[in-house]
Amino acid sequence: MIKLTTQKIRVAVAGASGRMGREVVKMVLEDESLQLVAAVAPSAGPVDAGIFAGKANTGVIVSATLEEALQGAQTDVLVDFTIPQMAYGHTKTAIELGVRPIMGTTGFTPEQIVELDELCLEKGIGGLIAPNFSIGAILMMKFAAEASKYLPHVEIIEYHGDQKLDAPSGTSIKTAELISQVRKEFRQGNPNEEEVIEGARGGYYNGFRIHSVRLPGVFAQQEVVFGGHGQTLKIRHDSYDRAGYMPGVNVAVKKVMTYSGLIYGFEHIMD
Repeated sequence: MIKLTTQKIRVAVAGASGRMGREVVKMVLEDESLQLVAAVAPSAGPVDAGIFAGKANTGVIVSATLEEALQGAQTDVLVDFTIPQMAYGHTKTAIELGVRPIMGTTGFTPEQIVELDELCLEKGIGGLIAPNFSIGAILMMKFAAEASKYLPHVEIIEYHGDQKLDAPSGTSIKTAELISQVRKEFRQGNPNEEEVIEGARGGYYNGFRIHSVRLPGVFAQQEVVFGGHGQTLKIRHDSYDRAGYMPGVNVAVKKVMTYSGLIYGFEHIMD
């Protein structure tokens, strides 16, 4: 359960001018229990953050750097949808300043996650790294992990637009991790198979493969394909609009105020 409070949660948004950041700014401004106190967008200039949500005169002037934004406002939570190269640095900066990070940006190593968890615990604050905030996508991961107990021959195919910077996606990696927790590792396919073109079989992960498709016109889809004797099972999730992630982000902003330590994966805070 999320603890109710009469005090508004003060939120900063990094990547506020981006496609996901704009949705976050809009969500925060429309929730009376939240307050937008800072926004970061290096290329936007010192404008009012409300322009990113079709609103004006919020009183929040966009900062060029995260340090400037967080030091200039009393902030409870940082929501970050930037790029993988900034993810670790932004998270560490927020924690050191006592701000709870919610990272929709991927690109963390396991060692970095452990380090950041320890920093959160030292500060007595919560944090979240979530490759995906979509409720449907989380259910897809859970169902895939359950299915792999009975159909261990599996491959993941994920589809994104051609401007996505990382491959495989954070969602597909998280799905693979959940599958690997319940599926004994073994190498699939013919032991004598040969890739005539390097990479044709996709990325190798604990005995199975992840395939990344990058094309214009694609938003975000993922399909987990299972094969068995005389049958296949496909579990697929399709996202059509970034607004679909906002209910999950809203839950995360409120839930991160109730615990200490860094959590990896939105599924761990779903009620």
